[in-house]
Amino acid sequence: MVHTIQGKQVGNIGFGMMGLTWREHKLPDEQCFAVIKAALESGCNYFDGGELYGTPDNNSLTLLRAYYERYPEDRNKILLNIKGCIRPGLVPDASPEGVRDSVENSVRLIGGKGRIDQFEPARKDKHVDIEITVKALQEQVEKGNIRGIALSEVSAATIRRAAKVARIEAVEVELSLWCTEPLENGVLEACAEHDITVLAYSPLGRGMLTGRFKSPADFPEGDHRRILPRFQQHVFETNLRLGREVERLAAQKGCTPAQVAIGWVLALNRRPGMPRIVPIPGSTSPERVRENAVEVQLDDADLVELERIAKELAPVGSRYHDHGMNLLDTSA
Repeated sequence: MVHTIQGKQVGNIGFGMMGLTWREHKLPDEQCFAVIKAALESGCNYFDGGELYGTPDNNSLTLLRAYYERYPEDRNKILLNIKGCIRPGLVPDASPEGVRDSVENSVRLIGGKGRIDQFEPARKDKHVDIEITVKALQEQVEKGNIRGIALSEVSAATIRRAAKVARIEAVEVELSLWCTEPLENGVLEACAEHDITVLAYSPLGRGMLTGRFKSPADFPEGDHRRILPRFQQHVFETNLRLGREVERLAAQKGCTPAQVAIGWVLALNRRPGMPRIVPIPGSTSPERVRENAVEVQLDDADLVELERIAKELAPVGSRYHDHGMNLLDTSA
């Protein structure tokens, strides 16, 4: 099955670009190009990147610019969502000036061969009404700098307010067995009301649902997870329990834990009243991209079991550190 979004056919599973460039040491272009190729060959052509994902000379946009120079035939294969409107220090600026500057810079970074299908403020600016932000984004659509508007980590109330101003193509949220909040806070219902696609980032629970990490030391130096509350030593073992149960079910089904975790997100599409949900796992290896692209069918018994363990073994600790939590939109 494929989805048609903004006139383009996209696969059930997308691709998150953050790990390719938001890192301590730059990856070789050839490695990144191989990952992008693997995603496209696997049908994962809904890409999510960011102006802020790396340095001014090594981010999602500059990477795609270099990729398109090498493979111009792939330009029209990707539906690209880009997040921006973040000042240094991870400070949101979704004022009209902030929107203009971020969009224009993103267009400059991707170059003349690239195209931004959707653009989203990475976080809602608490000092700017969402109506003002969306109006500024719509002006960028009308100028031809971007093709559509998306939002990230916003509340159901904000989604409904935004949708009164302009068409919202997508809303990005963290959604996985490790983070079920969008099922409980009305965000998915608001998206369904307005035919808005949901981009589910971190569908693998930031790696905790893959079975590959057994202690905080398994994460590389400089990895952002090392500072997050859920990955601290005193809760790590407790928070591994959910991943171990996913491993157990995967062994029974003859697939990988990652495929079970992504399969659960895909299965949400079958629930009555749900919007279109596209998980966007990321990776830095072609092999892992291909693994994540395999769609495992979960039956009703599997889903009941997964929902039970997600509830009983919910992770301990907040999703982000204090600054990150303060950036989340909880407006009613």
